[in-house]
Amino acid sequence: MVILGLTGSIGMGKSTAAAMFRYLGVPVHDADATNHLLMAPGGPAFDQVILAFPEVLRDGRIDRQMLGKIVFADARALKKLEAILHPLIRAAEIRFLRSQRMLGRKLVVLDIPLLYETGGEKRCDIVAVVSAPGFVQRQRVLARQGMTDEKFSAILSKQMPDMEKRKRADYVIPTGLGRAVTFQYIQGIVDHLS
Repeated sequence: MVILGLTGSIGMGKSTAAAMFRYLGVPVHDADATNHLLMAPGGPAFDQVILAFPEVLRDGRIDRQMLGKIVFADARALKKLEAILHPLIRAAEIRFLRSQRMLGRKLVVLDIPLLYETGGEKRCDIVAVVSAPGFVQRQRVLARQGMTDEKFSAILSKQMPDMEKRKRADYVIPTGLGRAVTFQYIQGIVDHLS
C-alpha cells in the first residue's frame, strides 16, 4: 500500500485536493477533521484541553478561535496543546492505515496540514504539496470569516514556506489554475500510483 502525504500551507487548496482524491476512490485520513472530533464535547481530548486551557470553555464547547489565539501567541501553550492532540491524532491515523491495509487498498492519503513541520513525511512513501500563487493564497485566506492580516501572518510564521515544501515534495499539485487543472493533475497521480 502506497501512503501519500498530502500537505500545503493555509489557503493553498488542500481540502479541495483531498476531496478530489476521495472522489477518485482513494481513502483519505484528514488530520484536521480528526482534530475537530477529538475536541468535540465528549471527544477523547475534550477534558484534557479544558483542563489545560479552562478559559476556552464556552457554552459546553471549546471555543476554537480563542484557543487558536492563545496557542499562536504562546509557543509553550502550543506545545502543551500539541502534547495532548498529536498522540491521539497519530493513534487515529494508525487505525486508519491498519483498516485500509486489511481492505487491500493500493493507495491511501494522509491529509496533514503540518506534515513537514511535524516530521510526518517520514510516515509517508510519497508527498504531494498543493500550491498556488501567493496572491491567490492571500485572497482565499482573507475571505475566511474572522481572518485578519495579523492572524494570517501568525499562521504563516508557524508553517514552512511554500517554496521549501515544493522543493521537498514528490508531486506539486497546482491549485491556482482552476479546479479542472487540479483534478487532472490529481487523476494523473492516482493513475500512476494505483
